[in-house]
Amino acid sequence: MPVSDSRRVLGLVLAGGRSRRMGRDKALLPRDGGTQLEHAAALLADVTDGVYVSVRADQADDPVRARFDHVVDRYDGIGPLAGILSALEQVPDADWLIVACDLPNLDRPTLEHLLAEAPDGAPLVAYRSSSDGLPEPLCALYRPAAADALRRYAADGVHCPRKIMIREEAVLLDLPAPDALHNVNTPEELAAGAAVSVR
Repeated sequence: MPVSDSRRVLGLVLAGGRSRRMGRDKALLPRDGGTQLEHAAALLADVTDGVYVSVRADQADDPVRARFDHVVDRYDGIGPLAGILSALEQVPDADWLIVACDLPNLDRPTLEHLLAEAPDGAPLVAYRSSSDGLPEPLCALYRPAAADALRRYAADGVHCPRKIMIREEAVLLDLPAPDALHNVNTPEELAAGAAVSVR
């Protein structure tokens, strides 16, 4: 069972982006007979008490996204922070394990380690990037205590979750597998094999 202040832990796949650099929907990239979104959701289902998918309102009827419970963005133009903050507002008494849909190397041990090592009471817990040592905010635990701060940053025009985690001194853990959080943003990165197992 997830360990997190005795509250339930819900999983959220961030899948509301426009994938402009990729040129096609990253959530729908093929993966193991399904999609990258389905793969991420299945990982979360193994370690949380329920899984949601973050969507823009105009994505709610997408056939793949429609298979999941939704967190519909309540904010416009603030990137992934929209999904994170919307989740905290939709179910405010849960901890949220939030992952981006474009992390093809993500695996269950990485998620289990994050939950097991997250200190009780820490509002924000993330991994330390294996490349630059900065927070990895798109595979992270967001607790209810973080909601007010996130709203303040959104109102002040600070929309980058990484900058917010730096300013809020999030608890950072070392990655058990250094390449687990490598993401894919462009066709060139995909073609170069930056992501394993994606085909």
